[in-house]
Amino acid sequence: MDLRAIIELDLHGLSSEEARYRIEKAVKEAGSGVYRIRCIHGYHGGTRIKEMIRREFGYGLEPKIKSIQNGDNEGITELVLR
Repeated sequence: MDLRAIIELDLHGLSSEEARYRIEKAVKEAGSGVYRIRCIHGYHGGTRIKEMIRREFGYGLEPKIKSIQNGDNEGITELVLR
């Protein structure tokens, strides 16, 4: 049985700095069974958190993150972990 997991972070209503802190904490605490962090930031209030995620956690900036992908809709960004 595969025990790999997805962590979901609801970032609605947070500032970019608060969202960055929560994402950093989730990445740091993610165990080996976690392969993806789903960041739910919404899109009606703008794209500041989505842009921050790409800027702060993009390719090569965080060793545990393999890639960043769009989620099922515009309000979700997913971090694929190594």
